[in-house]
Amino acid sequence: MEKENPINERDINQSVVQRATWFVLDVILFIIVLFIVVGVTSVLANAVLQASGISISGNGIWPMMLSTIFSLVASLVGGAAVYAIHRLPFSHLGLSLRGRWADLGAGMLFAVALYAVGFGLSLLLGIVEVTDVHAHFSDLIASFVLFLFVALFEEVLTRGFLLGRMLDYGMNRFVALFFSSLAFSSLHFANPNFTWLPFINILLAGVLLGASYLYTRNLCFPIALHWFWNWLQGPVLGYEVSGTYLCDSVLAIQPKGSDVWSGGSFGFEGSLLCTILMCIGIAIIIGHYESKRKV
Repeated sequence: MEKENPINERDINQSVVQRATWFVLDVILFIIVLFIVVGVTSVLANAVLQASGISISGNGIWPMMLSTIFSLVASLVGGAAVYAIHRLPFSHLGLSLRGRWADLGAGMLFAVALYAVGFGLSLLLGIVEVTDVHAHFSDLIASFVLFLFVALFEEVLTRGFLLGRMLDYGMNRFVALFFSSLAFSSLHFANPNFTWLPFINILLAGVLLGASYLYTRNLCFPIALHWFWNWLQGPVLGYEVSGTYLCDSVLAIQPKGSDVWSGGSFGFEGSLLCTILMCIGIAIIIGHYESKRKV
């Protein structure tokens, strides 16, 4: 039977108002540290790059990778600062690999399965058409590394820290999952072509990614799922990744018919087919862990 990690007894024994106040203060401290660390690391990195005669600017894989690494480091420092105040170990963030290697593989396979079904149905139903096949090995490898950092940062931020602190303060786990997923979807407001259906789908993606965390308090499964979901979606299959074009892909595809089913310019995450798959995936994950709890 899967056991949840114990929470800080001091936190759970406080009144509702005290817990809410501490939660808000935790988030404020986390954000302050995040911005300070991102600012300092960005200035230092730019100084080193300029002194070395290296220019990394504009859009593309390398500028995005650099900014994502800064954000990841900042989120780790922010989480460590909050946990130090509450005398919680850094491992409480959910990044431990001990006994969780199988979760990494399961997350990767789950992403592959979702896209095998989603992309397979899209081809079968004529929702998309493959127009060309390319071999861009350098982009494939670079984007593979980039999306690992993206998954690490977004999972640490929205699941490891935000969802984790909500659970620590005694919020109902499914309410906490919803609010952390709402925050996750809201992070994409500035993405190109972000409308109501992508908003719902990314919220559902947050629920999908966070569901296992409710039972394990570990990020291995959601990180692997998030990582391979993005990489397969963009650099391999040729969709926009949450509305953003990153690099040339293995497959060149052309959406056909209604954008509601194909996702249009936002990519697969803007489609009703994605909505259905997210709901099925959520049911599978929660059903799996609930069945283990009853054993």
